[in-house]
Amino acid sequence: MPAYHSQFNNGEFQSVGNMFLLPVKTRFRGNAPFAADGSNEDIIDEAISLFRANCLFRNFEIKGNADRVLIYLILFISECLGKINKNTPQGEAFKQLSTLAVSNFAIPGDPSFPLNAMYQAPPDRYQADQMRQYIQQLRQELVARLVETIYIDGKPSKWWMCFQKRKFMNLSL
Repeated sequence: MPAYHSQFNNGEFQSVGNMFLLPVKTRFRGNAPFAADGSNEDIIDEAISLFRANCLFRNFEIKGNADRVLIYLILFISECLGKINKNTPQGEAFKQLSTLAVSNFAIPGDPSFPLNAMYQAPPDRYQADQMRQYIQQLRQELVARLVETIYIDGKPSKWWMCFQKRKFMNLSL
């Protein structure tokens, strides 16, 4: 059974490096295009919905630039799940993950970025700053939606927490 790929691979979107700048329904500042149609699924909804199925795969064939965004978000979800435990209250989890989202992180081209073989480094400093802003905006919005998704009645769902130790493609950010 093949892994699930992004539905945005066939679209025409602006690229930074070899990652698409995909539209996002967000309330955070950044350079991501705003998704005009609020009823459709954006890349963050797609990453959350495909996380549990895709994290079981050790191999992932990249079929487009949107898949690179999806891979990054799935790895970030794994990192977020590792930061919380079954006794962490929802408010505390949101604080911890929000801090993680805005903390210093590596982008493609940095020596500490774990996926440099799959991602193209931005060609200049301006595009590197664009990519950093975009990824930070994605991380912030993902944290906000992930906490709402994982927590049911103030406690983390066991159906999400069972994926804490799983590593997508045996990688972590």
